[in-house]
Amino acid sequence: MSMDGDNSAKAMEQGANSAMKDQDLTSGIHESTKQIPAAGEKTTGTGTSMFDKDGAIGSMFKSDGAIGGTAQSIGGPLDKEGAIGKQFTTGGTIGGMIQENLANKK
Repeated sequence: MSMDGDNSAKAMEQGANSAMKDQDLTSGIHESTKQIPAAGEKTTGTGTSMFDKDGAIGSMFKSDGAIGGTAQSIGGPLDKEGAIGKQFTTGGTIGGMIQENLANKK
């Protein structure tokens, strides 16, 4: 089949694009534009940052948290007073940088 002249339009209609008549994306699985707002108060931007020492991620690095607790049980340099562990406290190099740069941003 040749793609010149009148044959190109017929070839496109017979090809994969022939099933895509609806190009405005107004039908099918696309979300409805008539959505109601969510119930309850807006909570974004309130409370503690997840990176704060008391936040969802930051609290894991405390000596009784999931990550910090494991390091405490191993001990040695990973202990909260050890050469590596003390870097992850709020006053340490890594923990302090997280508190200054990420924990204060909501």
